[in-house]
Amino acid sequence: MRHSRALLAALLLALGMCGSLGAARAQSYPNRTITMVVPFPPGGSTSIVGRIIADKMSELLGQSIVVDNRGGAGGTVGSKSVAKSEPDGYTLLLGYTGTLAIAPSLYRNAGYDPRKDFEPIGMIGSSPSSLVVHPSFPAKTVAEFVAYAKANPGKVNFGSAGIGTVGHITGEYFAQATGIKIVHIPYKGTGPAISDLLGGHIPMSFSPIATTAGNVNGGLLRALAVTSAHRNKLLPEVPTMIEAGVTGFDAVLVYGLVAPAGTPPEVIDRLNEALRDALASDAVKKQLELDGTEITPSTPQQYADFIDQDEKKWSELVKASGVEPE
Repeated sequence: MRHSRALLAALLLALGMCGSLGAARAQSYPNRTITMVVPFPPGGSTSIVGRIIADKMSELLGQSIVVDNRGGAGGTVGSKSVAKSEPDGYTLLLGYTGTLAIAPSLYRNAGYDPRKDFEPIGMIGSSPSSLVVHPSFPAKTVAEFVAYAKANPGKVNFGSAGIGTVGHITGEYFAQATGIKIVHIPYKGTGPAISDLLGGHIPMSFSPIATTAGNVNGGLLRALAVTSAHRNKLLPEVPTMIEAGVTGFDAVLVYGLVAPAGTPPEVIDRLNEALRDALASDAVKKQLELDGTEITPSTPQQYADFIDQDEKKWSELVKASGVEPE
């Protein structure tokens, strides 16, 4: 009996020590610079959102958060590097639909499993893509675009931030939904794709609204539709795909923060608290609204559930698009 009591006392002491260690770790975190990996080159929507969040969270946590752009292979290079990083809370990933929902279906071996290799911290928000064309392109509506593409099968190119990105799969999904054939031109990020579109080297692109709205409002690009189920404040006069006649079309990208699997729960909770506080600040609300992002804060578990649902949704879109896994 004494032996059992001694074991129980030792167990309770150990549990108490673990709790104390966890609390101490949470209180001391962070005590050095945090790196937020954005898995695309500078200039795209992920970089815009990442820098807004990193700046505010740095202020709230009292430690610098450095944004590290690591582009390549549709965002999988940077994502894989974070999955293999030390799970200590000092390397984070600006996750988004392309890397956490599309890549697992598009690549036979993306190098990571979004469910097993990451600890979700929380959602940031969602934003539609936009179907934009160069002003010289003859179509002024989605219907006119579809008619032109059907009359010129395989002769219309569209650019995206790379193979497996939201812009790529959305373009293939659009082609399948409308019965047209367009040719994908992958770029190393949204920035280069938009540059070539502005220069007239490609006629169209499916790109995040944050990167196209300024050029559309300035008359440098023409927007035919947005890919969300409702219109966006950045381009309120531009119809949705559904309004333009493409039944049921809804393809938005979602941003969030994740850390390597095994990151301590108390660190995840600390980061989630800072992220939610950042999203609640007027400055961040204004900046993200200007970039066309609808804020959707969440708990870590809610984001984990969403990643699961989003992966299932986009795996179906990948199949519907006809794109073969690489």
